[in-house]
Amino acid sequence: MRLRTVLATTTAALAAATCLTAAGPANAQQNHACSPSVSIDRFSDALDKTTYDGTFVGNLSALAVDRDGSLAALSDRSSLFGLDARTLQPRRVVPLADENGTALDSEGLAIDHDGTRLITSETEPSIRRYSTAGRILDRLPVPPSLQVAPAGRAVANGTFEGLTLLPGGRTLLASMEYALTGDSPTIVRFQTWERTKGGRFTLGAQYAYPVDAGLGVPEVQATPDGRLLVLERGFTSGVGNTVRLYLADPRRATDTSGIENLTGQAGVRPVRKTLLADIADCPSLGATAKQPQPNPLLDNIEGMVVTGRAGDRLKVLLVSDDNQNAVQTTRFSYLRVRI
Repeated sequence: MRLRTVLATTTAALAAATCLTAAGPANAQQNHACSPSVSIDRFSDALDKTTYDGTFVGNLSALAVDRDGSLAALSDRSSLFGLDARTLQPRRVVPLADENGTALDSEGLAIDHDGTRLITSETEPSIRRYSTAGRILDRLPVPPSLQVAPAGRAVANGTFEGLTLLPGGRTLLASMEYALTGDSPTIVRFQTWERTKGGRFTLGAQYAYPVDAGLGVPEVQATPDGRLLVLERGFTSGVGNTVRLYLADPRRATDTSGIENLTGQAGVRPVRKTLLADIADCPSLGATAKQPQPNPLLDNIEGMVVTGRAGDRLKVLLVSDDNQNAVQTTRFSYLRVRI
């Protein structure tokens, strides 16, 4: 989601230098600690303000690991890039569109076991299944209440930002970015779908996630044990971004799909969450910011993917959405997260 109106765009082709700080095994993790649970290995600005095959490489809102080990990076301007997992260099780009050929506000991405792409657009909102070539295969149902007003109770640019398949691939989960009208402003809904024997997805349970005041949820990713990594993010003009990483557990949460208004009522168990790190507490590693930030490492972080394991930690990759704005940066940050 674009956090503020972009008044000017830039298509400069110069790439910012990749940060040369790389973590050695144990000492680097300790020296690069963001918290007891999270450390940062390095960051890369290599794709900032670049183009590939005539397409601007930026506006990145989601990441996924493809079946061949490469990275898929989703632009909210209706493009899906394939990146080399080691160098981040683009290898392909696929344009996306809805059934009428209209560009998407594409925000969430998950890659299914057969390679099909599940992609959200927060305009309606919607979730569609695409082939690797960008052809629409299917469209998932969305509860009426989660649709943007006046059709539903969702706010514009505040719907399906995060998308993830839970372990085993039978359950798909999407996170709303902001609260529905009528719900508490500090509760956002997580919607699930269950895979049928025929391979289609039908509506499943819905959960209440307690978000920090003033923040929204731009991304959610499943962990190998069925819990969730959740990003919470906000922006304050003149101050910069707030980005926090939480571990969340929906497994004992109340199914809220039949509750019209969530206002903190008794009897509703929300998703339990535990703060893993405030990204502002990470070492900056020499990063520079083009606008005020509490930590120059910070930007409009919007995408996240678990890329593997390193001992007892998950390797987690973050990316920021530069909104094609001269004062923002497309930045990849490499974390190690102990859950």
